[in-house]
Amino acid sequence: MDVQEQIKAFIVSQPEPKRSELQELHQHILQVLPNCKLWFLDGKDDSGKAVTNPDIGYGFQTMKYAGGKTREFYQIGISPNTSGISVYIIGLKDKKYLARAYGEKIGKASVTGYCIKFKTLKDIHIDILEAAIRYGVEATSGS
Repeated sequence: MDVQEQIKAFIVSQPEPKRSELQELHQHILQVLPNCKLWFLDGKDDSGKAVTNPDIGYGFQTMKYAGGKTREFYQIGISPNTSGISVYIIGLKDKKYLARAYGEKIGKASVTGYCIKFKTLKDIHIDILEAAIRYGVEATSGS
């Protein structure tokens, strides 16, 4: 199964209304990042044990770690959770920027250093989320 098929199967496997919410959010991100690399992480470690929630990734960056190692990873991720959906903006240097720039404007959401968490898309301003996603991709491109 290729990545697009994995993403589709994952979204379809979610109960409503989360399924529709994830599909809508996926389409919004594809509009913002039309030619991005897609990723699907099933949340399992090498032994097959579930260690995180599965997530869909968008974009591409090379992350550099303190010890000098690098890792290819996505820039934006989405994941359903027990109370809603999390949008991850991976690799930002300034861990206070998201909350400062978008926290007051986004609507009913929790905004941390790299995560925007909300219960439903109706609770947030999608244009503000799209702006945060654009910022995240610009800030981590070439890193």
